[in-house]
Amino acid sequence: MRATSGHVPALDGMRALAALGVLTTHVAFQTRWFDSSVVGSVLGRLDLAVAVFFALSGFLLWRPHAAAARGLREAPSAIRYLRHRVVRIWPAYLVVVVVVLSLLPAARGAGVTTWLANLFVAQIYVPYSLTSGLTQMWTLAVEVSFYLLLPVIAVSVARLRGDRARWRSPVLVAAAVVCLAWPWVASTLPLAPGVAVDNWLPGHLAWFVAGMVLAESVSDVHETGSWPRRIAADRRIMAVLAVVAYALACTPIAGPIGLAAVSSAEFATKTVLGAAVAFGLLAPIVLGDHRHRVLTSTVMQTLGRWSYGIFIWHLAVLAAVLGLFGFAAYGSSPWWVWSLTVIVSIGVAAASYGLVEEPARRRLRAWEKARTRTDADSGTATTVTSATTAASAGAVTHQSNPV
Repeated sequence: MRATSGHVPALDGMRALAALGVLTTHVAFQTRWFDSSVVGSVLGRLDLAVAVFFALSGFLLWRPHAAAARGLREAPSAIRYLRHRVVRIWPAYLVVVVVVLSLLPAARGAGVTTWLANLFVAQIYVPYSLTSGLTQMWTLAVEVSFYLLLPVIAVSVARLRGDRARWRSPVLVAAAVVCLAWPWVASTLPLAPGVAVDNWLPGHLAWFVAGMVLAESVSDVHETGSWPRRIAADRRIMAVLAVVAYALACTPIAGPIGLAAVSSAEFATKTVLGAAVAFGLLAPIVLGDHRHRVLTSTVMQTLGRWSYGIFIWHLAVLAAVLGLFGFAAYGSSPWWVWSLTVIVSIGVAAASYGLVEEPARRRLRAWEKARTRTDADSGTATTVTSATTAASAGAVTHQSNPV
């Protein structure tokens, strides 16, 4: 069944795999696990798991807007949407930032600017503010940029409704194609050294659009039997797309693996291939009618719930594993480091979910429920008052007209 609304369990499993993919590529870098070999290239390019994260955000957050454009639901409230985004990411993120900047040896001593940039998820805009244990947070800064831009995009395509909704996907794809020029544009901007301008939202918009296009497709009930839909829903075809795109990303055309500088053409190529990988992995889940036993298993569902914690904590955990267990960076046993980092990261993520993330969401739901009840009571009172006034008016009229 197509994921037109509601919770899609298999996406939780995919989110868990993406989190573990990011963790693995960072372990590979820290232990020199990746090299010029095929296996090394495959492990090193697991940073494309970020493309899956972004596409998931694009799909899940754009789906209500795509459905509203086709009359399937009311347009979502921007205020409520932003409120939920803040509660979803910021409480647990705040804990990580405070712990890392206070306790991690390599990050201690950070200045006020670094503290503020990290606390307010602005690392990619402030020079040299990406710090040890938190360097992966550039992706959250991009996510926040997308969160803020999404309502603007929704307004800009608001006229494409009903029969004209079919033009929404081409418009989104066109915007993504235009943004592929960002690496060249970014190189001309007069910015201070140390600003991660390549990692601003335009450079990665294509990854979000991959999910947004899926949201449009899943909401278009008139195109269910079309050949593009059938191709995108076919698990085998999409698997080939994802594998081929990933294999190409592991070659020099997508730039060097690691922290070496990439050319504008290589950056754009990697962006396109990442979008193809994300689309190929997600399309059969949201468009097809397949069973995803692994992704919907109890283990993967649990890891999916904890995936945000795994992502935000794993670099700090990796640093602690390297230090506490005596592993030397860039010369350690990869499997031992990876295993310990996964185990500890999952444990910390479980604690984060149980002690910070879920309580914050529960408080928000309770607040919204109480507010809804108050608004309903106020509405009832208004209705009763109006009815009483109308009855009184009716009585006066009747007395004035005895006939």
